[in-house]
Amino acid sequence: MKPLFHITILSFLLLLAACATKDDDTQLVQFEGEFYQKNWAINDLNPELPSDWSPFEYLTFEIKASSTQRFYLNLYDAEGLRKLKIQPFQNAWVRASIPLVHFQKRNTKGNSLASIGKTPLPGLWVGFTDLVGSINKIDSLGVYMEFPIDNPTLAIRNVHLTMERKDSILSPVPVVDEFGQWMAAQWDGKAVSLEDLKTLWDQEDGSLPPGDFNYSKFGGYADTKANATGFFRVEKIDGKWWFVDPEGHLFFSTGTTGIRTGNEFSRIDGREYIYASLPPENLANNNANAVSSSSFYDWNLFRRYGDDWRGKWEEMTARRMDSWGLNTIANWSDKNLGQNQQKTYVATLGGWGFSAQTMGMPDVYDPDYEAAIDAAAKRQCEPLKDDPFLLGYFVGNEPPWPGREMDLIRVILEGDDTPMKSALKKYLAQGDTPERRVSFAYDTYKKFITTVNAAIKKYDPNHLNLGLRFGKNPTDEILKASADIGFDVFSLNIYGYEAYKDRLERIDKFTGLPIIIGEFHFGTPGRGLAPGLAQTLNQEERGVAYRYYVENAAAHPSLIGTHWFQWWDQPSTGRHDGENYNIGFVNITDIPYNELVEAAKTTHHRLKDIHLGNLEPTNRKAKVQ
Repeated sequence: MKPLFHITILSFLLLLAACATKDDDTQLVQFEGEFYQKNWAINDLNPELPSDWSPFEYLTFEIKASSTQRFYLNLYDAEGLRKLKIQPFQNAWVRASIPLVHFQKRNTKGNSLASIGKTPLPGLWVGFTDLVGSINKIDSLGVYMEFPIDNPTLAIRNVHLTMERKDSILSPVPVVDEFGQWMAAQWDGKAVSLEDLKTLWDQEDGSLPPGDFNYSKFGGYADTKANATGFFRVEKIDGKWWFVDPEGHLFFSTGTTGIRTGNEFSRIDGREYIYASLPPENLANNNANAVSSSSFYDWNLFRRYGDDWRGKWEEMTARRMDSWGLNTIANWSDKNLGQNQQKTYVATLGGWGFSAQTMGMPDVYDPDYEAAIDAAAKRQCEPLKDDPFLLGYFVGNEPPWPGREMDLIRVILEGDDTPMKSALKKYLAQGDTPERRVSFAYDTYKKFITTVNAAIKKYDPNHLNLGLRFGKNPTDEILKASADIGFDVFSLNIYGYEAYKDRLERIDKFTGLPIIIGEFHFGTPGRGLAPGLAQTLNQEERGVAYRYYVENAAAHPSLIGTHWFQWWDQPSTGRHDGENYNIGFVNITDIPYNELVEAAKTTHHRLKDIHLGNLEPTNRKAKVQ
């Protein structure tokens, strides 16, 4: 592995050489203050840039960012602002070709908010916004960053328009070491050798204390008692909602998603040259969606535990959960880990016909739809119906069409001939107004979710339906449509610094259901990793943010669970959609973030009394800058 100062010197020399050979066309920006914006006239970036960009396919440029903090790339057209989000690599020159279509219209292909909201490139990823339109009269280009940490810099050069992609990671290469760590960054605790890691692993193994949270067998509060049914249920007691565990103990669900091996892949194909070493192929999971990808996390677990690494990882995971006060294996986690009768877990269901071509809306008008749903529910739910460790079922994740109903109707009408398209055209023949178009969307949603929920209950009458895990801020219409249709709990993912009391109150008002937060997280830029959807200043502030979010959420009488996203950091070179967030309880080398762990333990000791109203939640907010 190259020493950091060698990397820094090499990058500096390459920058000087580039300036000399390209007539010094490199523009350097230093972001500072709370919000920073820099604009250039297009002729200052490249005198040959035309004002009409519509005949071209890509905006191509080379950038080097000192930080992984996202910034906005702004185009200024005579008709208005066009904006995209850019998530860059750290301390590496990359050439990126941004598809100009994303400045012109919103994406409608995808069956979740994550899949419809971004696209990966080899050296960065692009996030979409709703600020789109014509690019026929471009006069300037700009960059904008919110809450920059440590005055990060951005160098940009060779700005031009192309008809073909020219993406590449230029220098330095490789950028990822044999442990999956980012080479062009340095931090306290970075592993230099396998001996370093073995020392840290041995220290954790010998010092990890057992939990002292007074949890029951299933993770409920052992000193509480309600009616026991042998399965998890929900009950409103003295004005506050609770889960009740199979033995009748009150239960507040604290968990993390993604507790599994090999689920986050470092996209390899076409980028082999940026890795110092690659994990052996026989360690990578067989995953049809990532055929050529490998997991550094698996490789590090193999280094830690040897041939029986999966079994020993499961044992350590259970020990960590006990010690840290996490009582739930949440979404996207290893099925075997959940079903081994050690920890409470959730099940993630699928097979409902979510289509990327129709923004995640299934074709419920297909005459074979109900039979397909029945078969999917039978296959998934019947084997689990007698498992007392199963908290319940999540039905889906972040459908992208709520709030974009008119886009949904348009793509159905413009798409292939399907039973749903026929039903829509017949419906609109009786009157085509914006209101009727929206009404069709919600009628279709109700038909879908009632069909699915009835099938789940048919094959498993014992367990809770935990809902659809809506994203962003659900509209009043979706809340009204989700009442009295088979959900036992209303689930949503809230990314922010708090669980937004007004949002919870609206859910209360329109559904009357208890609420669980399916995803939230905090991260900080560095280590080649981006800060995620809610940035904090450093690792200590991640812990502060966790405490404030979870404790203040638990103070709400209807909130009965918070699930962190996710167990370990995403790969620095990006998962399948480009995300490379510092959001783990543990890092890529399986070392815990102690600042987050200790904060979470403090909060988990307090949650019962906070939810009962006997203890005030913390009022300390995290620093974001």
